[in-house]
Amino acid sequence: MKKGDPVVRITKLRDTINRHRYAYHVLDRQNISDEALDSLKKELFDLEAEYPDLVTPDSPTQRVGGKALDEFKKIQHAGRMYSLNDAFSETDIEAWLTRIKNFSGILPEEFYCDLKMDGLAIELVYKNGVLVTASTRGDGTTGEDVTENIKTVDAIPLRLTADENPIPDELVLRGEVFLAKEELKRINKELVTDNKEPYANPRNLAAGTLRQLDPKIAASRKLRFYAYGIWGEDATHNERYRTRSAEYAALKAWGVPVNPFGEISNGVAAVHVFQDKVEKMRESLPYEIDGIVVSVNDNAAYAQLGYVGKAPRGAIAYKFSPLEATTVVNTIKVQVGRTGVLTPVAHLRPVILHGVTITHATLHNADEIERLGLKIGDTVIVSRAGDVIPKIKAVVMDLRTGKEIDFIMPVVCPADGAPVIRDGVAYRCSNKQCGAVLERSLKHFVSRNAFNIEGLGPKIINKLLEEGMVADAADIFTLSEGDVAALPQFGELSAKNIVCEAASKKTISLSKFLYALGIMHVGEETARAVTRHYRAELMDVKTPTDVAAFLQGKQLEDLQAVPDIGPVVAESLYAWFHDSRSMRLIGRLTKARVSITPELGIPEGGILKGKSFVITGTLFALSRDEAKEKIRALGGTTSESVSKKTSYVVAGAEAGSKREAAEKLGVRILSEVEFLALIS
Repeated sequence: MKKGDPVVRITKLRDTINRHRYAYHVLDRQNISDEALDSLKKELFDLEAEYPDLVTPDSPTQRVGGKALDEFKKIQHAGRMYSLNDAFSETDIEAWLTRIKNFSGILPEEFYCDLKMDGLAIELVYKNGVLVTASTRGDGTTGEDVTENIKTVDAIPLRLTADENPIPDELVLRGEVFLAKEELKRINKELVTDNKEPYANPRNLAAGTLRQLDPKIAASRKLRFYAYGIWGEDATHNERYRTRSAEYAALKAWGVPVNPFGEISNGVAAVHVFQDKVEKMRESLPYEIDGIVVSVNDNAAYAQLGYVGKAPRGAIAYKFSPLEATTVVNTIKVQVGRTGVLTPVAHLRPVILHGVTITHATLHNADEIERLGLKIGDTVIVSRAGDVIPKIKAVVMDLRTGKEIDFIMPVVCPADGAPVIRDGVAYRCSNKQCGAVLERSLKHFVSRNAFNIEGLGPKIINKLLEEGMVADAADIFTLSEGDVAALPQFGELSAKNIVCEAASKKTISLSKFLYALGIMHVGEETARAVTRHYRAELMDVKTPTDVAAFLQGKQLEDLQAVPDIGPVVAESLYAWFHDSRSMRLIGRLTKARVSITPELGIPEGGILKGKSFVITGTLFALSRDEAKEKIRALGGTTSESVSKKTSYVVAGAEAGSKREAAEKLGVRILSEVEFLALIS
């Protein structure tokens, strides 16, 4: 065979295979049998094996990945990959539109509605029409490079199809990788045959497949893909694609599959009709969905609405109503929290809700059990509100047999046998050094708003405790790489990362340090209140011992004089710094070279000096955290609860009990507009 012959044949084979891929995944039409298509792929594979210099990156044969990777690299996204806020009812949708109108003064009338796939968000980057990288959402700004695994997904074109709609030199599109229900059954059947644990739902399997270091495993599982948008935030993007529906049309023309059920809805009534229609056909779909996505169709308007927190204002996930099922409460066990609070948890006969196996549901406290009239052995109605949080809604009294058992809160701590005391609606372990309290206090200590030691997650902390390598928070800073590397499933690199991260976080601001200690009733706002009140006196504090010495020098009445601190909080703070066990921890933290920096950004004066604020409801111009920072920057203080000492309650949309408390106490209530005027 002459060289020219295989070139022509290979080119035609690629074009034919790609044309059938487009018909199947984009047009939802199968023109030839799977066996016939496999035969074409086999011929192409054999020819490329014979003429390896003719292999190109976008050839269909390259979907079966190469050698296994050692690890996933990181990829910086072109722009942040946002998540969506949720709505669960028509009322929620109306509230969303009201927020849009309050923010922009305009009430949109045209929306693009798409199915909300229960899969894994992916960003694809094409250059000159050829796929170059694929990455997971990750933290929204940086994801994992899963390009080799994505190449195995037949639905994703390796080269885009050019038409009258020109392809940009660099195109960034986003979509959802998912798995069909039948494919989940097939794979789970194989896993069970091999005595392996099956996956609970297609989403978990899709995510697990994309995170396989060996692309051949991904190739063996028939992942699917639907795109849901083209990334772009500039005027050129909005000029090229004036609407969300225009983006979908362009994607489809280029050979990128989009969900065929997506459509334009004119008016909010049409949105509800679409959601209802989709929910009714939900079970008949070959894949899992958990709602619809409603977007303002006009891209310019969408861009002007911007973002609030981690979500765009111009789109929302309209979830289906919570799914419910009945099951039996096998037993109720008590777990001990970080501060020693005992929480009853129902252990359920396993029940599947929307593809997820539910075996536990928190009961919050003894009062909740009494409200439900719940007994061990009861048949209950359990739901997943928003498909996320398992909750027992009610007891099916008619199914009682008389063998059900009353539940009684324990009088001794299940973790260490110490006496249990009643504290309001809560039950609490009286032993401050309870093992369960230690575990949770360590997790709190390393959390983002405390010492922010990244990588030291709950599983690692539990392993360190199991192995007896940490007795208190100070031990975190004294771990060596060898200590951690010796643990099962830990390598030298991971050990080095953990130790270096802990060492880099030894310096901390005073308010974060006080919060990190996990003192009962001392949250972030209380810690800031103490720091603010004693700012001048604490400027020279450098070590944990300095902090303890200063606070030990304060009488109980001194602490009660701190703004926004009541008697209960003052007593808790006073007791902690006069406890011998606490002081041993302080000494060990100082010995571990933890250092305290002067609190920055806390002004001595300002237009809000002496004013205390409570923020409730949803703000639109800025987030709650941003509002609090504005208040503090102007000399004011913030609190989480309303009292007679509160100067203002800032009430955003959907403000609840805090607004009612303000009305009862006669505290002045500010709208968001009034608040913005005040701080400006």
